[in-house]
Formats: sequence, C-alpha cells, structure tokens
Amino acid sequence: MNKYSNKIAITTGDPNGIGAEITIKALNMLNIPPKDIVIVSNSKVLNTYGYIQNNYEIIEVDYNGKIRPGEVSADAGDFSFRLLEKACEIKPKFIVTAPTSKEAMNLGGHKFSGQTEVLEKFLARDGQKAEMLFVSKDFRVLLLTRHIPLKDVSKALTKGLIIEKTERLRSYFQNKLFISRPSFALCALNPHAGENGLIGEEEEKVMLPAIEAVRNRGINITNPLPADTLFINGVQNYLKGEKLPYDCYIACYHDQGLIPIKSVASEKTVNMTIGLDIIRTSPSHGTAFDIAGKNIANPESMMEAVKYCLY
Repeated sequence: MNKYSNKIAITTGDPNGIGAEITIKALNMLNIPPKDIVIVSNSKVLNTYGYIQNNYEIIEVDYNGKIRPGEVSADAGDFSFRLLEKACEIKPKFIVTAPTSKEAMNLGGHKFSGQTEVLEKFLARDGQKAEMLFVSKDFRVLLLTRHIPLKDVSKALTKGLIIEKTERLRSYFQNKLFISRPSFALCALNPHAGENGLIGEEEEKVMLPAIEAVRNRGINITNPLPADTLFINGVQNYLKGEKLPYDCYIACYHDQGLIPIKSVASEKTVNMTIGLDIIRTSPSHGTAFDIAGKNIANPESMMEAVKYCLY
C-alpha cells in the first residue's frame, strides 16, 4: 500500500490539446472529494486552461516548453509521455488519461503507437499484455488489432492472437466484472464472413480454428459474423436501454469496432486498458487540436472516464 493506492490519478495529456481543459471541466462538474483524486500535470499547463475548484493534490511534472494550443511539438509529446510514466510510478488504484498526440510523442523520442502501449511498458509484469476495450454502459468492444495500417490487419490476425486476447477478455469479465461465463461475438474480417472462402480465407483458415480452441477452454463465443449486421441488434437495444445480446463484441480492427459504438454513444464511450494490474480509462476522442484553447471542448467523455473509476 502507498499513499496513492486508493486514488484515481489523472494525467492531462498533450498541453497543446484539450486535455487540461476537459480535465478541469470534468472535475469541477463532478465535484469529487480531494481525497480520491491526484492530478499528474504541471501548474503552468493547468492555469493556462482554467481553474480547479477543489484543492486536489497536483504531482508536478516539469514542462519548460511553450504552450501553443493546436500545435504538434516534441516538447509537448515528451511531457505527455512523462505524465504517463509518473502516473504508473505512483501505482494508484486507477489511471485516467486525457488525450495525447502519437505524432508529438514520436517527435519527442517516444516511439509508441498510443498510450495503451506506454502503460504496458511501465505496468506489465509476468508476461501481461494490455488490451484496448471501449465501453458505454454494457456496450463493450474489444479490438484484436489497434493502431496499425489496414493493409497489415490480415497478417496480424493469427490464431494465437485471437486465443490470447479472448482469454484476457474472459479473465477481465470474471475477475473484475464477476461475470463467470460472458458471451462474446466475433466480427468477421471479410464482407459476408468470407462467403466460405469466396471473399477471403481468414475466417476459414484462422478464425474458425481459433474459435474451436477457445471453445474447448470453455469460452462462449460466436463464429465470425458479418460485422455490417452483427451490431444492429446491439445498437437498437442500447438506444432503447435494453440488455445487449452479447457481453462484448470483438472487432478485427480499429474502425470496425469503433464506428458502431461511437455512432450511438460518442460522448459516453470510455476507452479502457485492461489486462494490467491497474485499469486505465480515457475519453474516446483525441486531442482536438482544432478547438484547443477555445474553451469549447465537451468534457462529457472525460467525465464518463472518471465516473467509471468511482463505481
């Protein structure tokens, strides 16, 4: 146990984006007791974008760069990375991250495809792997592949990958949500689930053998189903406030999974990192450089990310 082990640590992301603004707005609107929150940021950055009403502890991370809303810079990317590093170092109960710029972090010398991979670097132990799960109420979408070019998805989609990620997803449901036998729906990669090999062979040669293997381990999962129709009932049920037909949808690639959930819950969707000892949540949007510094950013997704850690 340490002084932060029962706290939510919030990082403010890229100082040239909307991260500090939505953090301030979210905390002011939620009015969470100071004992539950620690902010990992820099006072100069915070003061640029607003005023926090409660007296939350701020862990100061040095930032000597200039704050230029809307600009991609190496200084900002390096600062964003060091915020994540510090949040992992203090080992809080939860980590909530405001958006960062992958381009800026790479310019700053940190070659990662996103915050999920940074968190895995600092938090993973004993072979743990971070997974990206998007959640709005009981609408959940796991990504098999994350920030990779679409042309590389087929090559990345192996039998072993599907088995490993499905196992981690089941572990999360059993150990964190206490659902003993969750139901998973698997999106096919190809249109019409490949039409028995006529429109692609991944379903027959990769996905079905993986499904057979995970079913033998007791996991409840569908055959690969055409993604254009798979989400219809789930979306309709979500909009009506009814239970979805599956506990989680498993998407082959980024946009396949995120278009459905963001279409119906853009400001209510939370990006979660699971598979590590500390759960991380984040708003589902990016740095919004185009509106940074204008004080018009919507904090709702950030609020949802923080609220997830409270309940």
